[in-house]
Amino acid sequence: MSEHSSSSPEAEAPSAAESGSQVFQPERYIEKVSLITEEVLDDEIRPEQLLVSHHRDYHPADVQARRFMSRLLDSTQDEDLVRSRMREIRELGHRVSERIGKIVKKDTETVSKTLFGLKRKEYFFRYRKHPHSAEEIERTLSKLKGRALMKLVDVRQGDRLNLRVLLTGGTGFVGQEIMWQAAHDPDVVEMVVLIRPKTIRDRKSGEVLEVLSPERRGQDLLQRLWLDSEMASKFRFIAGDIEEPRFGISDEDFDELKTTLTHVIHCAASVAFDDPYDVSFKANVAGTLNALELSSTLQEHEGSPFVAHLSIETSYIHGRQSRNLAREDQVVFPRNYYNNYYELTKAMASLETEQYMLERDLRVIQLCPAIVIGESRAGNNRGDTKVVNAPVNVFGRAHEAISHKRGNVFDRTRAAALARMACIFPGDPSAEINLIPVDRVVEGILAALKRPESVGERVHLATDNRVTSEKIRDIVKEELGVDVRLADPTTHRNVTLPVLSKLLSGLKQERLANALEKLGNIFGGYSEWGQPIHEVGNDVRFLNLDDRRPNSEHCFRMLCRHNRFVQRFGQVRDLDEISRREKIWWDLMMELEAETGGPVGAIDPEAFRQAVRERLDVENFVRLDA
Repeated sequence: MSEHSSSSPEAEAPSAAESGSQVFQPERYIEKVSLITEEVLDDEIRPEQLLVSHHRDYHPADVQARRFMSRLLDSTQDEDLVRSRMREIRELGHRVSERIGKIVKKDTETVSKTLFGLKRKEYFFRYRKHPHSAEEIERTLSKLKGRALMKLVDVRQGDRLNLRVLLTGGTGFVGQEIMWQAAHDPDVVEMVVLIRPKTIRDRKSGEVLEVLSPERRGQDLLQRLWLDSEMASKFRFIAGDIEEPRFGISDEDFDELKTTLTHVIHCAASVAFDDPYDVSFKANVAGTLNALELSSTLQEHEGSPFVAHLSIETSYIHGRQSRNLAREDQVVFPRNYYNNYYELTKAMASLETEQYMLERDLRVIQLCPAIVIGESRAGNNRGDTKVVNAPVNVFGRAHEAISHKRGNVFDRTRAAALARMACIFPGDPSAEINLIPVDRVVEGILAALKRPESVGERVHLATDNRVTSEKIRDIVKEELGVDVRLADPTTHRNVTLPVLSKLLSGLKQERLANALEKLGNIFGGYSEWGQPIHEVGNDVRFLNLDDRRPNSEHCFRMLCRHNRFVQRFGQVRDLDEISRREKIWWDLMMELEAETGGPVGAIDPEAFRQAVRERLDVENFVRLDA
């Protein structure tokens, strides 16, 4: 979000009352432009037009072409060559269509679309440009950074900064890590966590059994985070909802917050990759607008100690880039569109955040993590079973089914057959996936609280050593003993998955069919070749983080080990039990780290399993040497 940033919503930022849970159409952010005249087209833009899935797989020839390109890449390892061949084949198809069109007296576009699934696009999408010049943006950034520095100086007391932070999304995976690290950070003296009351219902009758207050939920959370009374005393829990204006915070609470808060960390979001547009928008954009309006009110309050607003986005706001580096200082509509509405709406939220900075002088920092996984040293994830954990758990349970010796021959054969169906991952071997452990992400978030030079910047919390689908497959084999077969994503999406789903449904395995379909929808885009390469540097430049970023292979190994031993591939779901296990696991991993003098993720898989068996009763999860 520097002087090179070139896009933002054209309209003025709406007030909280105007936004609420309203869903804005894409035209607020995006315009459709003619490739021929470069004029903006006054056409409706439907959300689905902005996704990758809208522009592929509508013709058998298109599916076969993508499959061929994937195999060519596998054999040559040369993406530039593959892209060149793709362009040549497309042009050849258009030329052949032109000749056939003359014979059958049909226009070329109709023939090429009918025979080869080829369409010549006469338009492209781009984000609306804001009216601010590079010089104006530079002056704004300089002014906001200077004011943030002055505010930090004002709140300092002795040798600590005396930070008081409002956190949304505290019950989530990243939010819990923020709380844990903040508890151990002497500069954070108070953290106010926004939590909704939770209604407990009887599963069968739906009868309300209990309503847990924010305070009750918060205290339960602190216990699961292993925080003693002294560290827990810096946390306070208040009722609120991010989809409400001003988060629905009571007047009494808000009057107090206006005079005490130094920062707002907006971490709450929907991370469901398969949610429809309106659901994703309400959580990710409307929620962001409410957060920005709240922070703006805090900043404008006379005598407020407010320093800055931290917006937690995703590095995948850049969508499916084509060869170009996904830069930190700008958001450009991706040439190859977005994988899902999560990415799209997070990009829209980023533009709204930028707009508040430029139009309202709100001091903002945008932090954009890649795909967040468990903690780097032990793999602890506080019970998370989403995203990358999901396929690992499916593979692990499938392997257990194959290894299961009970039952008759028919039952064992059937279980093994079902398990092998589940051990298919839609991934091109060369596809690079950017995994980042949650502790590195939160280290960056807390650093941003104290670095006024990061105000006005967009920071990728990502890694520079990505892991490929092929390496993921190999690690799963080494750590879990599971033979996972990589399937061409295009073939899997269009042929294998529909056949498997129908077959499993016929065998009354709807749950497994739904799980595989969900995994295919989530990872089908992220495991294709040509994934975006995220620029990194601002994490070191502005946040002063270590430039030795986490080792992705080691971190993924720890994810597999944690899911296998601690969570039993997602079968241990009680959060209190997971907390108990993770504390034992953490202590054991720290012992191994001290003994080997290196990261536990670097220990040979068999040597690691032997060390665990010698010291841990895995079945009951208690130390053998206690």
